[in-house]
Amino acid sequence: MSRRDHGSANWTAAVRKQAETFTWDMLLPTEQPIYVRSVVYSFGALTLGALVVVVLSGIVLAANGPFWWQTPGAGAFMRGIHYWGVQAFFFFMILHLTAQFFMGSWRLGRQGTWVLGVLSFAVSVVTAFTGYLSRGDFFSQWNQVQSKDAFNGAGIGGWFNVLNNGQIYGLHIAVLPAILIAMVSLHLLLVRRHGVVPPYPAENERLERGPAR
Repeated sequence: MSRRDHGSANWTAAVRKQAETFTWDMLLPTEQPIYVRSVVYSFGALTLGALVVVVLSGIVLAANGPFWWQTPGAGAFMRGIHYWGVQAFFFFMILHLTAQFFMGSWRLGRQGTWVLGVLSFAVSVVTAFTGYLSRGDFFSQWNQVQSKDAFNGAGIGGWFNVLNNGQIYGLHIAVLPAILIAMVSLHLLLVRRHGVVPPYPAENERLERGPAR
């Protein structure tokens, strides 16, 4: 057995085989089905656009520090962009999640795509919560004190200490965004692989097909 044949069963070969299935036509398609022109299919793209705004504004805020974003002027303006970017992100994401639920987006082998999207929503909620705790003003301090008993009662207060500003800040600007971006990227890859879910067939089409077996 040659070295090439011996190495064909390792994990790098499996990853390479999976990566080769993503062609440029799949990753960056130039044409989409006609039903994608519906505004319902734009909620995902709007969510992604808001996420880009949140990440870029968050990088600027983290680079300049809390004294800068608490000072009236450019820092407060950038903090406002970050804040409203988060609001837009959740607004469009809830619309996207609701629309895809009623469209049955787990159909036709897309279960993994749907589950990953729901998990991304859960991670984004935790990320936003740590962001509120990292503001450094009375609002964030009040939330820290009020929420610590809940986490202590859940048994995770020893690790997830909301009164530890360094831990919360590190989770918000590094750990949780990295996890969220990785999950969203994988979600997009799965969408590209399987394509966008088509609408449910019309009633007359279901009658013509007969009962499902």
